[in-house]
Amino acid sequence: MFQSSTYSDNQEKAYTLLNKQLDALLEGETDRVAKLANASALLNQFLNDVNWVGFYLTKEEQKLILGPFQGMPACVHIDFGKGVCGTAAAKQETIRVADVHQFPGHIACDAASRSEIVVPLIKDGKTIGVLDIDSPSLERFNEEDEKYLKQFAEILVKHL
Repeated sequence: MFQSSTYSDNQEKAYTLLNKQLDALLEGETDRVAKLANASALLNQFLNDVNWVGFYLTKEEQKLILGPFQGMPACVHIDFGKGVCGTAAAKQETIRVADVHQFPGHIACDAASRSEIVVPLIKDGKTIGVLDIDSPSLERFNEEDEKYLKQFAEILVKHL
């Protein structure tokens, strides 16, 4: 495990190992829920200083529903374009938020969360869900986290 606030060769090696572990973990598994549950557990064990790691899945057009996660109970339904998750889903862009209280329309599911990163899961040009990670610390996620979490999401989508 490592603190991800500064970039180092060790951080790159750790994320590379994480992504290889994900690929191996998902290889041959056919159940989507099991894949997502293990992916959230793997990230939760890997990342320091996080209080929520999980997925919201596109259930019907322009709506996300809570999927497998690690952490406190969470909001169940999020419309595309609402909050950080819905905005990332609608724009199909990763969003890093240094202070969630400064994000317009932030949906506060856990009052302890202070920063967040959301990576859209895109398959065949469509948003099939998002990877959502919250931290109780301000400015927890940096460019390196974003880079490697996008790779994590790409590996995951390959197996979905």
